[in-house]
Amino acid sequence: QVQLVESGGGVVQPGGSLRLSCTASRRIFSLYAMGWYRQVPGKEREWIASIRNSGHTEYANSMKGRFTISRDVAKTTVYLQMNSLKSEDTAVYYCNAQRFDSSIWGQGTQVVVSS
Repeated sequence: QVQLVESGGGVVQPGGSLRLSCTASRRIFSLYAMGWYRQVPGKEREWIASIRNSGHTEYANSMKGRFTISRDVAKTTVYLQMNSLKSEDTAVYYCNAQRFDSSIWGQGTQVVVSS
């Protein structure tokens, strides 16, 4: 059963922008904190940002300024707006839902930043 559905990845040139989407079931969206991570082959998964049920957002220090997490409650969707993309942003991006010790992951969406 797929509980998180991601979309929006693709190929973009350096300096460009992409917006990733993650749609959750209403139950998950209402109970879980949502977040975005990314992973490069051979490296650990890296936290980018999270948004709580209250709407409060948190960012990894290295992600502040270029990445913005937001949500649409009516659509039960969380977004990651990525601007001024660099080649080092190339990775698989994962949506995550977290509540206490329960963690749910999306299937991942590939982002390639290349000229």
